[in-house]
Amino acid sequence: MVVQKFGGTSVADPSAIRRLIEIVRTARARDGRGPAVVVSAMSGVTDALLAMATAAGSDRLADALPIVEQQRERHLAAARELVPPPAQQPLLDQIGDHFNQLTGVVRALAVLREVSPRTLDVVASAGELLSSRMVAAALIAAGVAAEWVDARTAIVTNDDHTRAAPLTRETNEALARTMLPVLDAGRIPVVGGFVGATLDGHTSTLGRGGSDYSGALVGAGVGATEIQIWTDVDGMLSADPRVVKSARLVKQLSFAEAAELAYFGAKVLHPSTILPAVERNIPVRILNSWKPEATGTLITASGSSGAYEREEYYIQPASERAAHARVGHTVARAGQTVAAPRLTGLASKRDVTVIDITSSRMLMAYGFLRRVFEVFERFRTAVDMVTTSEVSVSITVDDRRHLDEIVEAISEFAEVSVERDMALLCAVGDVLRDMPELGGKVIGVLEEVPLRMISQAASRRNITVVLRQSDLPHAMERLHEEFFQ
Repeated sequence: MVVQKFGGTSVADPSAIRRLIEIVRTARARDGRGPAVVVSAMSGVTDALLAMATAAGSDRLADALPIVEQQRERHLAAARELVPPPAQQPLLDQIGDHFNQLTGVVRALAVLREVSPRTLDVVASAGELLSSRMVAAALIAAGVAAEWVDARTAIVTNDDHTRAAPLTRETNEALARTMLPVLDAGRIPVVGGFVGATLDGHTSTLGRGGSDYSGALVGAGVGATEIQIWTDVDGMLSADPRVVKSARLVKQLSFAEAAELAYFGAKVLHPSTILPAVERNIPVRILNSWKPEATGTLITASGSSGAYEREEYYIQPASERAAHARVGHTVARAGQTVAAPRLTGLASKRDVTVIDITSSRMLMAYGFLRRVFEVFERFRTAVDMVTTSEVSVSITVDDRRHLDEIVEAISEFAEVSVERDMALLCAVGDVLRDMPELGGKVIGVLEEVPLRMISQAASRRNITVVLRQSDLPHAMERLHEEFFQ
C-alpha cells in the first residue's frame, strides 16, 4: 500500500482533481488496498487566507470579506463540477458552513485588531480541510470508495502554533484509530495535509510546506511501502530550472542527499518529509501528476546503492608523456573511455541574511558561542551556516522575523553587523565523502565569484557557499555546466 500526497497544483481545479482520481484509481487497482490520500489546499488558497487574516487584523474588513467570498465561490464552483446532483448538496452545505465560520472569524479579527498564532492556524487550515472534503466527495462520485478523515483527529502536535511539531507516539495512535479502520474496510482515506490539532484539541498547522510532512507521517503511521509526492514537476532536478534551463532529472538519490537538497532550497520537497521516512525506511518517490507514466525520482536509504550516476570521459591521446590521465579515482590510458562519479544536485536559498558578531572577549574564552546561540534559541530562529575565527562569528539565517531583537540582544556583549540580500548555494552528493578533491573543484569553478562564507558539513555530503544574491544565477550556471553538462 502506498500513501499519495498531492500538492496544490495537483488539486488546483476540477481538471487537476480528475487527474488525481485516475492516479488513485490506478494505485487501487494495482495494490488492492488503499492508497491513503493526503492533499494540500487548492493552489493559491493558503496565501489568500493569510492575506485575509492580515487585512482583518489591520481593521480592513472591506478588504478581507471579499477574499472570503472569492474563495467560497471558487470551492462551490469546483464542487458543482466534480459531484453531480443530488449527491453534491451535502458537500455544498459543508463548504458553505466552513466559509460562514470563516466570515465570523474575520469579523472577530477586525474587532480585536489582532491575529494570534492560534487564530491564524484556524484560518490557514481551512484550505486543506476544504480540499480534502472535496477530493473525497469527488472520488466517491467517480465510483471510488473513499472516506474523508478530519486531519485534526489524525495528526497530534505540540502547541507551537503556525509551525507545530508532531508528537510521534500520539500521532501514530491517532492514525491507527482514524485511518486504519477506513483502509481495513476497503475504502480510501482522504486527509488534508499541513493540519493537525494539539493535545487539548486546538487546530494547529505544521508550517508552510507541511503537507509533505503530513504525507510522511501518514506513511509511517499506517505502514506504507512507499510515500509518493505528486507535484507539477518530473521529480528532483539537478538545479533550479528557473535558473538553469538545462537542469536534469535526478533519478535516484539517498535520504541524506535529499534532505540536504530540500533544506537548502529544493522546493519540490519539504525538508521535514524525510524524517519519518528515514525512521521507518520507507522509500519516497516524487512524481508529476501531469505525467503519471513517468518514473520520477526515487529516494531510498542507500540512494543508488553506491553506484553514483556517472558521466563517461574519453581520454584524448596527447603525447607519449601524457599516456595516462586521472578521472576521479580511476587512472586511464590515453584512448580509453572511463566513467567518473559526479555530484547529485545543486540547491540554493535566496533572501539570506549574514550576521557578523565580533568581540575580543572571544579570544581564548569559553562560553561565548553558547551565549550567542542562546539568543537564537530564545527567539526560535534557526541558523543555516556558521563560521568562526579567533574573535568573530558569522551566522546566516533566512527567518528575519526576530532579526532586530536578535541584533539588540547580541549587541549587549559584542559588536554586530548585518548584511542582507545574500544567498546560499549548495553542491550536494554522497560522492563528496569518497572524492574530497571534488570540494576543491567546486570552489575553483567559482573563483571569479566573490564568496562571503564557505562551509563543508560534518557529513561531507555538501559544499555550501554564501554569496551576493545578484551573483547566484551566474554561480549556479557555472557549477551546473562544470558538473552536469
